[in-house]
Amino acid sequence: MLQKPDFLEKLSEIEMQVLIATFFQAAMAVVYVFITVLFYPIIKIYNRSLAVGYFGFRIIGAGFLFASIGSLLLLLWLSQSFVCANPANSSYFEIVAELLRQGRDFLNHIGMILPWSIGGLILYLCLYKTRLIPSWLSIWGIIGSAFTLIATLILMLNIITIMNPVYFILNAPIAFCELFFAIFLIFRGFNPIDIKTKDRII
Repeated sequence: MLQKPDFLEKLSEIEMQVLIATFFQAAMAVVYVFITVLFYPIIKIYNRSLAVGYFGFRIIGAGFLFASIGSLLLLLWLSQSFVCANPANSSYFEIVAELLRQGRDFLNHIGMILPWSIGGLILYLCLYKTRLIPSWLSIWGIIGSAFTLIATLILMLNIITIMNPVYFILNAPIAFCELFFAIFLIFRGFNPIDIKTKDRII
């Protein structure tokens, strides 16, 4: 919706959908923080510096995600004001709305994804070295995180746009990897004995 030219006018018509999307985005941000806190002590057992780096990058990413929620609510309020405003002031609303939309794209696709992918590289590298998950899944996560990092960097350089198929292709590997990783954790998880008996990573 936000990529359409008339998004400012149409946004107020789907207020409930926007609020639902906001709720789920907030829930996702909370889950991101929970996962970060969950894995921090596991990584810390092997390498404290990597654990701090992982925790820092992931929390920064979650912070940007929370900020993007506020921008979406501001866009909804602006859309409602735009519908009731004098047509003579439409250009003012359109300029502010475009700034908010661009800001939200930055928060979601650069501010959140960039530190999150760096944190992902650290996480999957540590999981690969400790063999707490299958090697193929760790390697998949490393490659997927690297692809996402590349996609974010070329997006920052305006080589591609968010709607470009290349952007989705580069982000697809880590999306499927995280899905398989979640399934792995649900049905198997980590063995506490394995966590305690693994050698520390230097």
